[in-house]
Amino acid sequence: MELSKKTLYRAAITVLGNLTYAMGVNLMISPIHLYSGGFTGITQLIRTFLLEFLHIPQIPGVDYMGIIYFLLNLPFFLMAYKVMGRKFCITTLISIGMASAFLTLIPVPATPIVEDRILASVAGGLGSGFGAGLVLRAGSSQGGQDLIGVCLAKTHPDFKVGAIGIIISVCIYTICLFMYDVQTVLYSIIFAVVTGLLIDKVHVQNIKIQCMIFTKKEGVAEAILSKVNRGATRWEGLGAYTNEDSHVIVTVISKYEEPLLREVLAEVDPEAFMIITDKIRVAGYFQKRFTE
Repeated sequence: MELSKKTLYRAAITVLGNLTYAMGVNLMISPIHLYSGGFTGITQLIRTFLLEFLHIPQIPGVDYMGIIYFLLNLPFFLMAYKVMGRKFCITTLISIGMASAFLTLIPVPATPIVEDRILASVAGGLGSGFGAGLVLRAGSSQGGQDLIGVCLAKTHPDFKVGAIGIIISVCIYTICLFMYDVQTVLYSIIFAVVTGLLIDKVHVQNIKIQCMIFTKKEGVAEAILSKVNRGATRWEGLGAYTNEDSHVIVTVISKYEEPLLREVLAEVDPEAFMIITDKIRVAGYFQKRFTE
């Protein structure tokens, strides 16, 4: 069966996102011995425990981090399957496999690329946050805190996906305070916060926009309801210049759904006029969607 352009685009974005994420971790923070937040940080702690405390032999050319990361995510698929559905779980499993492979295969430089720990923390956070956000934007997840985050965002509309990573990171760095010096923990926190903030910026499902549509044709509101699957309010208006009747339709969608709305309008009424108000706040129930 021939793959659609949208499927290929999402696959490419998922690969790019996982690669960028792994590069942020392995090339920026691992060489200066900082800890990531979220499940990646948990994976680092487990790897440290296995290698330094249990003295498990290290297989040459194989980093246990990717393997541990993959196994750590498996128990959360049952929760995700119930909340997000089968399609999301399958794409997430593939994405976790990519992230695990990249974390295992991308070599950690013996000499840090960026020796300044603040710059490395920020640069690593920008790369990892951007990559994780791209994966979510493609309708998938890297598992771990992202998997928990999207499930909570689905059931609690005002919940920020990046927030769960920050919460888990606080717990990880509290443990690290008893294992390492304070500076290491503080620089690692900088990395985690920048990562969480970038996730919420790139993950456009978190951004709500208001669209006010002016049209003279019938059926626009019905098309929004059926094809975009969003509610809308319709008013009857009168053009000040033309004195012609028109329909004024107001709806709130996510930034992620804007291209679909534009396609619907182009199909139903190419001459429709639309005003878009970006980054609005919504009180009350607003359903978040991550796949189509």
